[in-house]
Amino acid sequence: MNIYAVVESGSKQYRVEPKVIFDVEKIEGPAKGKQVTLDRVLMVCRDKDIKIGTPTVSGAKVVCDYLGDVRSKKVVSFFYRRRKDSKSKKGHRQTLSRLLVKDIIAA
Repeated sequence: MNIYAVVESGSKQYRVEPKVIFDVEKIEGPAKGKQVTLDRVLMVCRDKDIKIGTPTVSGAKVVCDYLGDVRSKKVVSFFYRRRKDSKSKKGHRQTLSRLLVKDIIAA
């Protein structure tokens, strides 16, 4: 059985399948090993049956295990003004939450 869903978390959309690990913007609250439920499900596809929400599919949710926080790659911002002896270099690393999809529940 082929099932996947499109969920929204932190104003970004992710295509998820069962037993897949993915990273989202940091989620506050859960402890490592606890379950997290993503209820902003935009689309669910089970075999050939596709449900598209307006904007979300009612009753659908994705149950995930919270694996902890990770840091993304460093993004370097370099700003330079020619002939002005002016430059600035800043680095940033975003903190992400790593989730393991346990189950996709479609209403």
